[in-house]
Amino acid sequence: MTALLELKNLGVTYRTGGGDVPAVRGVDLRLDAGGTLGVAGESGSGKSTVAMSVLRLLPRSAKITGEILLEGENVGDMRWGRLRAVRWAEASVVFQGAMHALNPVRRVGEQIAEPIRLHAPEGKTPSEAQVQARVTELLEQVDLPRSRAGAYPHELSGGQKQRVMIAMALACEPRLVIADEPTTALDVIVQAQVLSVLSKLVAERGIGLIMISHDLSVLAATCQRIAVMYDGELVEERPSAELMSAPQHEHSKALAAAFPTVGDPASRFAPATATPLPPEPEERAGAGESPLLAAEDLHVTFRDRKGKRIHAVNGVDLAVGRDEIVALVGQSGSGKTTLARTLLGLQKPDSGTVRYAGKPVPSGGAGLRAYRREVQLVLQDPTSALNPAHTVYEAVAEGPRIHGLPGERDIVLKALESAELRPPGKFLDRLPHELSGGQRQRVVIAGALALEPSLLLADEPVASLDASVRGEILALLLRLRRRLGLSALVITHDLGLAWNIADRVAVMYRGELVETGTVEQVLLDPQHEYTKSLLAALPGGTAQRTAADR
Repeated sequence: MTALLELKNLGVTYRTGGGDVPAVRGVDLRLDAGGTLGVAGESGSGKSTVAMSVLRLLPRSAKITGEILLEGENVGDMRWGRLRAVRWAEASVVFQGAMHALNPVRRVGEQIAEPIRLHAPEGKTPSEAQVQARVTELLEQVDLPRSRAGAYPHELSGGQKQRVMIAMALACEPRLVIADEPTTALDVIVQAQVLSVLSKLVAERGIGLIMISHDLSVLAATCQRIAVMYDGELVEERPSAELMSAPQHEHSKALAAAFPTVGDPASRFAPATATPLPPEPEERAGAGESPLLAAEDLHVTFRDRKGKRIHAVNGVDLAVGRDEIVALVGQSGSGKTTLARTLLGLQKPDSGTVRYAGKPVPSGGAGLRAYRREVQLVLQDPTSALNPAHTVYEAVAEGPRIHGLPGERDIVLKALESAELRPPGKFLDRLPHELSGGQRQRVVIAGALALEPSLLLADEPVASLDASVRGEILALLLRLRRRLGLSALVITHDLGLAWNIADRVAVMYRGELVETGTVEQVLLDPQHEYTKSLLAALPGGTAQRTAADR
């Protein structure tokens, strides 16, 4: 039986000014019709290069060797006209960044209709009524109402945009769909919805699916088999359940350990790191003291286009103690970021009070400036947080300069050392593009540490990082708490992160805190239905549920 897709000894080499750089070496993979294959690996492992080579979507600098057989036909031998017909009609791609992949000035219905018009069989140009009927059908297949066809991308949530991308990929009824990180940066509930849509389409239509991710639990929830790539080579390929329960290769083991199962005692205060952490102390240094940062009955509202008042933060009471890490969890749109902006004094509340060390936070002037030195923000995406034209030294020195602190160079070196960029002098003249993702995030953290704050407010600090780097950054936060007594409020949609490093969890839903307590109380014995739904949406489940299933 002919495979839907077969890769034989696939190699990809990029030609650069400094010579040829091998990106993929000797990859053999097979996918049958109706099959599902996950390709796992970190940035630079070659997984996306393999996927994009299937439809020859790589840049001209890429040289492909080996064979890529799509239903027995070698893609490498296809002329342009044939390749154009194959794209969309026989195989299509769901790209990673839906916001960047969609045209921001065109309605999504028009964008779904475009491949239908462009790739219609010769002599069978569809009428406008047929095109619109097909668009409606596609929206329904991905569980979106037909009214969404008239929306622009910015009017849709992250999950809705990703579903539009899936609808576009299905527009010409391909036999093969390649999904490149389709759930990256989505919250757990939306992620579960997107994975459910993909699984349903595979089951109902018998399409072949290749899904690319660095999260093994996401792949295991959707794919029958998982192939793990490392340094351009395929190092392990096995049925998903086998690979998840007993990975063989060291890199597979590292990927599996990077995303812990909620409820697993072994991963409590133990993120995956090359430098294991000592056990957490029985009692915190600041236990029993008054909160370091507190929100009291905080209300923040906005008006929508029709003038209706929207309650983004509705009566929130939240406290972060000294020497404590609190995880603020909830899906996109729950109000987490608005609450964080209000705590930082960047958003004025309608009512309520924010207190630091027991005193109300000033609304402006020198008092607010002094407060912002004590409470520092760590942004989600280190690439956009850093000026690409500024060196590491300039990035870290910016805060001390604004606050007029003496001894600038010593401050920068100390901050880089605290962020575990060692030796610090080696990084001073580096530009952001010369650093890895984890190093960039450490520079952002160093910029915050340069002002010697008492509390870090970290907004999704590891959402854009590879699996192994994720563990190192979480371990850094724990070490900073241990060495410097640094408190942290970590905003996240990742419950595994909360289980890894937090003391307490606050769950936010539609502008309200619906559940607050210790990590064990909230994640192992949830009381609110929304918390239960977040836990139920986890791809790997919880340790209790996994044990019960066995």
